[in-house]
Amino acid sequence: MHALAAFLPPDSYSYVAEYLHRYKVHLTVAKARSSVLGDYRNAYKDKQHRISVNGNLNKYAFLITLLHELAHLLTFEQYKHTVAAHGKEWKHTYGNLLAVFVEHNIFPNDIRQALMQSLRNPAASSCAEAHLTRVLANYDDRKPGVFLLEQLPQHSLFATKDGRQFVKGNKLRKRYRCQEVQTGVVYLFSPVYEVVVVERSNEKP
Repeated sequence: MHALAAFLPPDSYSYVAEYLHRYKVHLTVAKARSSVLGDYRNAYKDKQHRISVNGNLNKYAFLITLLHELAHLLTFEQYKHTVAAHGKEWKHTYGNLLAVFVEHNIFPNDIRQALMQSLRNPAASSCAEAHLTRVLANYDDRKPGVFLLEQLPQHSLFATKDGRQFVKGNKLRKRYRCQEVQTGVVYLFSPVYEVVVVERSNEKP
């Protein structure tokens, strides 16, 4: 359990450990997953509550994701499977959890302000809240050449984590139209999606 402290912000371990011990949570620090940041599986027969959180997240994003999944656990304890996964019951529980950590000054001021906004109506995922994602990204140990999509000029060439290349197009409401180079298929990307800049062959390095 004490190894978990390395993944968490200072002064937050004791609060987290209390929840994990109280509900006998089996916590896994997982390898990076592109589809999810964390996951919760409820206790069943002889199995404990299980939570996994990606280990490549910065400490503040790790804690927020862990609280997101703990909120699923607490909601299940009270309602079982009778409510929606991210319904009003989960939102209320998640908001109360966030409030505890905000009150204990665990987060820097910019993250604190972003979380205060999300407390009014927590989204189903922290990544769905673009403003919070932007703020959290400031604490990432981002590699050279990696940017948020919204930081690139229009018509920029970029690659996703799976190696596919796209050309950034115009913005439609909340997302950018981007055309895949190989297939010509158009995809919609979140403005805070992390991409790798690709230099065109006719551009100088």
